[in-house]
Amino acid sequence: MIFPGATLGMLGGGQLGRMFTMAAQTMGYHVIVLDPDQDSPAGIIANSHICAAYDDESALSDLASQCDAISTEFENIPATTLAFLEQRTVVHPASQALAKTQNRNTEKNFIRSQNIATVPFVSIYQKSDLEKASEHIQFPAILKVATFGYDGKGQIVCSDLPAAYEAFEQLGQKECVLEQRIDLACEISVVLARSDVGTITPFPVAENVHVNGILHSTMVPSHAPDALQQSAIEKASQIAEGLGYVGTLAVEFFISQQGDVIANEIAPRPHNSGHYTLDACPTSQFEQQVRMLCGLPAGDVSLQSPVVMINLLGDVWGDSQPHWSAVLEQPNSKLHLYGKKAARPGRKMGHFTVLANDTDTAMQQAETVFSALQAD
Repeated sequence: MIFPGATLGMLGGGQLGRMFTMAAQTMGYHVIVLDPDQDSPAGIIANSHICAAYDDESALSDLASQCDAISTEFENIPATTLAFLEQRTVVHPASQALAKTQNRNTEKNFIRSQNIATVPFVSIYQKSDLEKASEHIQFPAILKVATFGYDGKGQIVCSDLPAAYEAFEQLGQKECVLEQRIDLACEISVVLARSDVGTITPFPVAENVHVNGILHSTMVPSHAPDALQQSAIEKASQIAEGLGYVGTLAVEFFISQQGDVIANEIAPRPHNSGHYTLDACPTSQFEQQVRMLCGLPAGDVSLQSPVVMINLLGDVWGDSQPHWSAVLEQPNSKLHLYGKKAARPGRKMGHFTVLANDTDTAMQQAETVFSALQAD
């Protein structure tokens, strides 16, 4: 076990790295963040910030020499970077686990290898693959870049084959995946922690709503039937086991109208839909990340209150500041801002949660607050 007073490293200085840093410092650890942005949200509050690229071996050696263990905040840290660090200190998640989640085609094939359903898909490497894919995928379909796509970026809905050709051109003719669109009942996610001895501790299942490909709201407990929620937990646990994963991990699932539980995406890190744990659980997903990194037992993850989380994107700012009184005057609402200097449309600037006796009440209050928050 690695105890308070030790130094932990965080690759990535965004909001997830920031909340990890806050959790670790609260527990008595020192944190060094490595991120190329000198104004990164995590870097500005860390005990030390190494401002360098993720493949800078000199900077990585410096980080490893100072840290008892290192983790990551997002999946696009090069797996080679983790492999380099693994030769020098404790690193979770491992490079091999991360590598399986960095490419949509690799990820979906891994999920299928675990005998877990995905949406029908075909890997696209060149334009001619689209015509062959149309023999297996019904339109409308979604064309997504295989790497570096997130929050709705790098994906285009295609109504027919000509539209898919055009989308492939728009995406730079990069490796893609063409996915079948399905009739959804809802979307859910499972955030869990897996220890270095294989113990898995899942948080309560979250039900999510996306707008323009970006998470808008998370509701816990989910309205999905208990049996489907349990199935999702079992599948997410199987994925974590298959990866040999250590740390906090999330798996997003589609629930079809027919009641099928379909794995959509793996996030090898804390997840936007797990932010509710900061206010509604005794242990947050970020404290859990610290615990798993340090070889400590998992904390209590029981739900203390029904909760709704609403994402705050830069769109809410307009040309001024949101009307913060709308959330701060509510005694059952909690505001979390990420310390980002510039608000831009689509950029995650913060979130707030509403705690209530039931999720319907929490959702109604949350949407009322959200409408009142938005700048004129």
